[in-house]
Amino acid sequence: MNAITNILKSDLTRRGILKSAGALVISFSAPVALAEAATAAIVPKPLDPTQLDSYLAVHRDGSVTVFFGKIDGGQGTDVGIAQIVAEELDLPADRVAVVMGDSALTINQGGASGSFGITWGGKPMRHAAAEARRFLVNLASERLKVPADKLSVANGTVFVTDAPGKKITYAKLIGGKFFNVAMKWNGKIGNDLDVDGGAPLKKPADYKVVGTAPKRRDVVAKVFAKPVYVTDVRVPGMVHARVIRPPVAGATLVSVDEASIKSIPGARVVQKNGFLAVIAPKEWNAIRAAQQLKASWTQPAPAFPEPGAIYDYIRQAPVRKRVVEGTKKGSVDDGMKDAVKVVTADYEWPFQSHASMGSACAVCEIKNGKVTIWTGSQKPHYAQAGVAALLGVPPENVHAIWMTGPGSYGRNDAGDAALEAAFIAQAVGKPVRLQGMRAEGIAWNAKGPASVHHARAGLDANGKIIAYQFESKGFSRLEVDSNESNPADSLVGQQMGIALKPTDSFGTPDDSYDVPNRLMAWETIPPLLDRVSPLRTSHLRDPVGPQIHFASESFIDELALAANTDAVEFRLKHLTGRDAAAVKAAADKFGWDTRVSGPRGDAKADIQTGRGIAYTKRLNTIVVVAAEVEVDRRTGKVRAKRFAVAHDCGCIVNPALLHNTIEGNIVQGTSRALHEEVRFDRQKVTSVDWETYPILDITEAPEKIDIVLLDHPEIPPTGAGEPSSRPVAGAIANAIFDATGIRLRRAPFTPAQIKGSQA
Repeated sequence: MNAITNILKSDLTRRGILKSAGALVISFSAPVALAEAATAAIVPKPLDPTQLDSYLAVHRDGSVTVFFGKIDGGQGTDVGIAQIVAEELDLPADRVAVVMGDSALTINQGGASGSFGITWGGKPMRHAAAEARRFLVNLASERLKVPADKLSVANGTVFVTDAPGKKITYAKLIGGKFFNVAMKWNGKIGNDLDVDGGAPLKKPADYKVVGTAPKRRDVVAKVFAKPVYVTDVRVPGMVHARVIRPPVAGATLVSVDEASIKSIPGARVVQKNGFLAVIAPKEWNAIRAAQQLKASWTQPAPAFPEPGAIYDYIRQAPVRKRVVEGTKKGSVDDGMKDAVKVVTADYEWPFQSHASMGSACAVCEIKNGKVTIWTGSQKPHYAQAGVAALLGVPPENVHAIWMTGPGSYGRNDAGDAALEAAFIAQAVGKPVRLQGMRAEGIAWNAKGPASVHHARAGLDANGKIIAYQFESKGFSRLEVDSNESNPADSLVGQQMGIALKPTDSFGTPDDSYDVPNRLMAWETIPPLLDRVSPLRTSHLRDPVGPQIHFASESFIDELALAANTDAVEFRLKHLTGRDAAAVKAAADKFGWDTRVSGPRGDAKADIQTGRGIAYTKRLNTIVVVAAEVEVDRRTGKVRAKRFAVAHDCGCIVNPALLHNTIEGNIVQGTSRALHEEVRFDRQKVTSVDWETYPILDITEAPEKIDIVLLDHPEIPPTGAGEPSSRPVAGAIANAIFDATGIRLRRAPFTPAQIKGSQA
């Protein structure tokens, strides 16, 4: 019996966790088993968002477990949550373990979503911890017969402030027992969930744990290849499955020759309403069956525009929805009348893929009317809802267990795998492990939307912006939802003919530029194919943020040039407060040389060097990125050599993890700016591997990333998972202009673009 089977067969419940804390806490400091695996039993008493016990537990040894309804996508969110709870409970962070993303053990807090892990996810956990501390201090007051205001707490021990020898530990007060304490719940589930027991929160001046830098808890185990991933799950009687996708977009299934896989031991066809899959007891046989199965499909008319024509298509497509964001300031047209100079520009951004390290995997077991689904989805509670809806069972009969998968950062193929595994398991009456191949994952996952952006601005005689209009048009960032709670947003659900309910959403620049006349708007267009499309669009890290701010910050640089002003000075003319402070901090760290941007030095030199800057906000997190690039005129290749980043996300919970998250964003943002573009012909996606969909490799990684963390303990955390990816493309594009005089208005910034612009 292997380790995974041992885990799956264990009887771990919330009550069991209370009774046997030691193994649990150890597992999270060295996550060999539970920290990245699963618990099999459904909670004996229903989760209740109004009860303190739904959020944390104190064990017999005085350690604490937090039940967190989000997941960690690799930034160390669990460590941050442990610190927040430890702070309010007056415990060391290493005495707090975090259970994440298990629908039987945690309330739905929205999964990984929108940089909300600490910002929104940490808020109810902080309130719960504060209420637990108050309850425990009051309980200690009764036991010690001393008024609560005469007591202090340190390291999980309540003691009389003036007589420290008179004390009692959390373990003796409540270890292994439930609190049975009611909390005021705001009635919301998901990202917006909050609870409050009324206990006062610590003041920032009293912080001892928040602001320190405990290390991530998964690194050592990963170095020694010990963690359990979703791909490692095995259950007795399990079969392996592979889904057969349509050969071209829009094709529907006509017939299947099941005899074509008759020679493969145990291979079997699963077919319903156009959905087609194969199963076999051995994975290699399932792969062989998928390759050998002969199926006939319709030959639909081409669904996509000619290669290279996507941006003209977007411009000409009918508008499905138009939204003017925020409050329109003044009149752009009137402002333009007073402008001494008017500048216009258009920018373009391609479809981009998640291109995770591997294709998605999910395992589903249906037993005695209960469904268990192991998934790498970053929103396991929504996977629970989607599986329940697809199979026609009550949600409470579905247990979704999150486990680390090959990647997420939005809606990739993990949600599809979860629903498809469940669908096949119900059809064949056996546990099913479903995994795709790399080409399928990259070709068929939901894409970040392609878009075009039009900017127009007027400058006054002093070189200040007096009128500014920015409009985006593209495919909705939520053509399929960012979670899988509705089967209509999954490939299997769409193949079943479930009615579609797309959401129209895009966005506009988020900044604090002081402009008297301003208009920001976005428009969405219908999808190229309404269902079962390899170009369906949804959230990709910082949804539509990189493309919008590539355009808006490139345009700000163009305005600075038109005003004959240094790019940093131009931004500071229109910014104040924390925004201006971040621009100055990034420029100082970078060693910014104040001058009007543009080529200088020997114009005939093979290697040209330039610097650029870009600023943005995201949900009140302020980020400024300065970049240095080298451009090889002979090859057209761009190398992003050096970055300086100023980052202001309010209160910093863990500076080391924040630093690492920013570095990851810079590298990923550089990859998207220089390489990433989904390519397709009239009928299918053609960029399906690392050759056809290249990403930044280690030889191209920046040589140096300097980071300035602007800490504001008085401001609640505002999020850090995505904001620093937002300005990277704009900073690189502006640096390319500074080096070469070439203004690139289409991403990615490929050698072909550079060489073509030189010609």
